[in-house]
Amino acid sequence: MRILLNVTFPHEQFNAAARDGSVGPKLQRILDETKPEAVYFTEQHGKRSCIVIIDLPDASKIPSLAEPWFLTFNADVELKVVMSPEDLASAGLDALGKKWA
Repeated sequence: MRILLNVTFPHEQFNAAARDGSVGPKLQRILDETKPEAVYFTEQHGKRSCIVIIDLPDASKIPSLAEPWFLTFNADVELKVVMSPEDLASAGLDALGKKWA
């Protein structure tokens, strides 16, 4: 199952890590551990953030995805299940449409 993590960093903790030079190693450690398919750093609602795509083998691994962000940066984390176009194509939407029409 593919998961989208939407991570938003509080200014204070991220600024402190940027000032003391630890932000890069901290981010790299989390990314090395979680092995994402893709990561994009951006801004959301005036805060630094990143969007992370991870293929999750089972739901019991959710804490291992979220806790590093919580504990390292006191970040807010939202998790969403997402599908690729191939996933959607094999979802059987036509049959579901007929069944529930």
